[in-house]
Parts: sequence; C-alpha cells; structure tokens
Amino acid sequence: MIIKGWHGWVGTFTGAALITVAVLPLAALTVAVLARRRRGTGTTPAWRTSLAEVGIVYGTVPWVWMIMLPGGRAGTVPARVSLVPLRDLLTILAGDPLMATGQVVGNLLVFGALGLFAPLRFAALASVPRILALAAGCSVLVETAQYVLRLDRVSSVDDVLLNAAGAGLAALASRRWWPATAEAPSDRPRPAGCRAGSSDPQCHVLAAKATVVTGDGEEPAAEPLHRSPPTATF
Repeated sequence: MIIKGWHGWVGTFTGAALITVAVLPLAALTVAVLARRRRGTGTTPAWRTSLAEVGIVYGTVPWVWMIMLPGGRAGTVPARVSLVPLRDLLTILAGDPLMATGQVVGNLLVFGALGLFAPLRFAALASVPRILALAAGCSVLVETAQYVLRLDRVSSVDDVLLNAAGAGLAALASRRWWPATAEAPSDRPRPAGCRAGSSDPQCHVLAAKATVVTGDGEEPAAEPLHRSPPTATF
C-alpha cells in the first residue's frame, strides 16, 4: 500500500502505525536522556521512572489517535451511542472471529500502557481500582469526543468496559515492580493507653520512640546518647 499526502500519513490507520514504529528509536533515546539526567541529580530509580513516563505517552497516544480517526461519513451522519452493556460486544463476537479478535484486543490495548506504567511512575496510582477508575474516565472522555465530533463512530459503553479491563490487566502485570508505599500513620501501632489524635505529650514521646519514619521505611528509634544518672535512694 502506497501512502500519499499528509492525509495518508496522519489520517489513516496504516499511516499512524508506520509513524508509531518510526518514532520508536526517538522514544528509546528519550528514555536514555531522561534517565541520565536523573542519575546526574541523584534521583532514583532513574531508569524505571523514565521508562514509565515515556511508555505512558508512547503506548497511549497512537491508540487514541487511531480511534479518533473519522469514518467515511463523518459529519454527515448523526452521532450514535450504545449504553446497553455487553450488547455490542456480543454482536462482535457473533461475527467474523478474526475481526472480533482484532477489535477486542485493540480495545484492551488502548489504555494498556497507562495501566502498565502509571503505577510505576505515580505511587498514588499503585492500586488496581484506581487504575480502573482512571482508564474508565479517560475512555469516557474519548467516547464523548467521538459523539460530539460526529466521527461516524459508535460511542459504546462496551468500549469503556474493555478499555478499563485492559488497563487493569496491565496493572496486574506490572504489580511486582510497583514502588513500595510508606505505611500510613494511622495504621502504625500506638502505645497502650494512647488514642489517635491524643494531645498527651507522653503519648507523642512514646510514639516517637516506637518508630522513626524515614524515606526508606521504618527503623527502630535510636537510644539517646546522654542519660540522666540514676537517683540514689536512702
């Protein structure tokens, strides 16, 4: 297939796929540059963070680009929407197996990179429910844009479900590399007799001796260097 003109490159699935492959070396170079800068400033983990940032963009933008391409009757046919869960999916599965596989897998991959890399970059997103919510929200925005712009596409709730499911599965695949999160203060054991939010100074002293929170986790509190001599009793 010969691609002609700008429309052939930016307005077709083939052109979008070729451009995505062509910029892969640039994406790899960007990862290396970002990682080198982070290592120079002492930021860790440099490579994982840089790969996650580039991966989110490189793995998401092409898919969104392709599903936002207008159909042959864009602007001339009314916008269509399907809000019945699983109806469109069952219709697709009842058709040609090859085409059904392509559509299902494609929808699963739309926000797959987001689910795979977002928990590695943002500790606040290191949770499967949060990734599902984020991917579902992004998918709703895309489906809404398709409807408003009348791109000759069906805005379907099944697309949202598949997009979110793909992100959730990708998040599970990268779970072993998620950054460790510090234990919340409310979850730490409290000294006996002290309640959460207690203003008793002795409770604060006991809690400080129990744990010392550092950036890498919790370590036992160090003993004081100077102690008062014992008081003699007669």
